Amino acid sequence: MNFKELQELIRMVSKSDLSVFKFKDAEVELTIKTGKETKVIESSSSPYQLPIQYSTQQMVPAIIEAPRPEPTVAQAATSVTESQPAGNYLQIKSPMVGTFYRAAGPDKQPYVQIGDSVEIGKTVCMIEAMKLFNEIESEVKGTIVKVMVEDATPVEYDQVLFLVQA
Repeated sequence: MNFKELQELIRMVSKSDLSVFKFKDAEVELTIKTGKETKVIESSSSPYQLPIQYSTQQMVPAIIEAPRPEPTVAQAATSVTESQPAGNYLQIKSPMVGTFYRAAGPDKQPYVQIGDSVEIGKTVCMIEAMKLFNEIESEVKGTIVKVMVEDATPVEYDQVLFLVQA
């Protein structure tokens, strides 16, 4: 199946009332799922291909993230325990998506360590987003009791970074 045939197939499916369209032959297995604004196409013709997403406004492909495996029961239990800490700890959360860094550089000391006191406005870490390094300041006062994220790992918006005892 060439690109023009694929474009025509997408157009036909988008004009129909179908929510899912599946096609399979000897070379290609194709699934098109329609949504409000996008068509998601999954192809397994090569083990190295990722799903391709086409916008209804333009027919330009863009690679989207491959599906992630579901967490195991042990991982799910760990994440629930970490997201709901025991005790009455205050939380310092990430104000953005990016990469978490405990120090200003690889040869520098961490901004804070377990047992350190923090005041409101004290820098506790850095988050790099789009090649910009953003100093994250504490919004609470207390003592750091746990660092919830490993250094140089991705963080999500509103993810707990530190637990603080008031």
